[in-house]
Amino acid sequence: MARVRYLGPEQVTVPELGRTIEPDEIVEVPDDRFEGYACQPSNWEVIEEPRAAEPEPLPPLKKIAAKPQKTEG
Repeated sequence: MARVRYLGPEQVTVPELGRTIEPDEIVEVPDDRFEGYACQPSNWEVIEEPRAAEPEPLPPLKKIAAKPQKTEG
């Protein structure tokens, strides 16, 4: 979860979080909704951005046998 600080002068009810937020309070917000808070810099200060999702590991490469070298003879 990401974290933001409320910068407003009065408490505000945030339905998405299901509670009232006090001035200067730091709250956790869902990662997928983080941009909705970060895009309001006059109301919310970013404290901790969402963590980047772990990338899917690539499948192992298939090794191809080397062609036999020609022997002189």
